[in-house]
Amino acid sequence: MLKATRSLAVGTAAAALLVSSFTLTSASAATDSAGHHRPKPHAAPQTLATLGQKAGLRIGTAVNTDALADDAPYRAKVASEFSTVTPENVMKWEAVEPQRGTYNWAAADELVDFAKKNGQLVRGHTLVWHSQLPAWLNNGDFTPEELREILHQHITDQVTHFKGKIWQWDVVNEAFNDDGTMRDSIWLQKLGPGYIADAFRWAHEADPKAKLFINDYNVEGVNAKSTALYDLVTDLRKQHVPVHGVGIQGHLGVQYSAPHDIADNMLRFDRLGLETAITEADVRMPMPADSTKLEAQAEGYGVLLRGCLLTPRCNVFTVWGFSDKYSWVPGTFPGQGAANILDENNMAKPAYGTLRQTLTLAAGRH
Repeated sequence: MLKATRSLAVGTAAAALLVSSFTLTSASAATDSAGHHRPKPHAAPQTLATLGQKAGLRIGTAVNTDALADDAPYRAKVASEFSTVTPENVMKWEAVEPQRGTYNWAAADELVDFAKKNGQLVRGHTLVWHSQLPAWLNNGDFTPEELREILHQHITDQVTHFKGKIWQWDVVNEAFNDDGTMRDSIWLQKLGPGYIADAFRWAHEADPKAKLFINDYNVEGVNAKSTALYDLVTDLRKQHVPVHGVGIQGHLGVQYSAPHDIADNMLRFDRLGLETAITEADVRMPMPADSTKLEAQAEGYGVLLRGCLLTPRCNVFTVWGFSDKYSWVPGTFPGQGAANILDENNMAKPAYGTLRQTLTLAAGRH
């Protein structure tokens, strides 16, 4: 695991503003013996992964495995720009167990093998969620006892299959409503709130070395939802439940205020001794894109990254895809899109430059 060695000041959101106020300066040109300026040789361009390593932070991406197989430029970007990968869909329940007791690991195994070949770590996503469940589970009329055993078996089988190959698991995903109440999912309805602790215990039994996360959206700043999440993990820790980290998704939109209190929020979890991660960063916009929206998008990405850099135990910053060509946003939010750091032709947008600059500044403050 990459150890965080960054020495940024922490503790207040004001520190984030301090980081954003710095600007990069160009290196002075060298001179020859006659006093003439000569240009310095150009170093090979550094990727987000290498810049992140210097800043003490892993930089990851969600991966569309169809694109990984069929799109060579996409595959090259995944391999070169990132030090961790997250499967966008192929580890979700409907993909790995389409029929009860019959598993299909092929696509997920291919991604894990790809990551190993390229020296990348894998974030497993996700074991327990209310969405993208197989039809046999959604439509089955199971008793609470039967459903509990099904969940136990699924977690055990999936974590065991990937034992030793997954760095961090998103064990429980999106368990809360925005008002801080628990989501009325099939799991809560039939198993009660204790399903969360059970899921973590079962995952830990299957792979004691994997880091286990609870993951959610709209928990970037201090609000009812993030406070409910904080209260839950505080209680789980008191019960010695093996929850190791909190995943903060980071799905933003330029039409909404950026969460400038993210560092204050993340530090709450940090003080509990929990790891944190930005797990699904993207910043969508009403289409068409323009320069103003692109600059607002860059600031959104910057706010998320600075929040992570200012939190000592935040150890990975993951973008939810990097190319607009494969973004999930247009299919979910009609009329919105352009949410990623590269456009549909894999050309860098201002957001990509903001990530590079911020990581460069963070590395320079050791």
